Amino acid sequence: MFDHVISELKNLFSAGEISGTEARLRFVTLPQNQAVKAVKYLNEKQGYRHLVLLTAVDYIEQGQFQLTYLLHNPENRTDIGVRVLIDRENATMESAHTLWPTIATYQRELREMFGIQFPGSPGVDDDFILEGWRGLPPYRRDFDTKAFAESFFPQREGRGTNDPAAFMKEKLYPNE
Repeated sequence: MFDHVISELKNLFSAGEISGTEARLRFVTLPQNQAVKAVKYLNEKQGYRHLVLLTAVDYIEQGQFQLTYLLHNPENRTDIGVRVLIDRENATMESAHTLWPTIATYQRELREMFGIQFPGSPGVDDDFILEGWRGLPPYRRDFDTKAFAESFFPQREGRGTNDPAAFMKEKLYPNE
């Protein structure tokens, strides 16, 4: 079902790793400079007209973000995830807003929550969820949630911190 499409992606866009064990889902990793071209090709030539989502993963140890464009072909009911790795320090990716106007919303969210830039995307620099936020984007793995909570929310008497494993062991097995 995917053989022809995957073969085309390899030939036209220097596709790297191909993965997926589900009958109707495959993931392909592409170079950053080929990803949007490949997404456009899948949309216009291979019937993957529906953008399911655009998301990111922070691989802080490798200094990279992984973006995944998940596309659906309604005719043959298959999905392809196009993965691209981008540099974490200069997190910039070409916008695909001309293909799907709704992708601008995903790009706004990824800019605000991860700090990934999508130059030229409509409204990408407008506040989205975190109105007035000026600090480190909160979905980055180096964002210190505990320090943020301690500085932003007042401490209340009686509030404590428990080691989750020890706390659950005490609650579930009090006699051990």
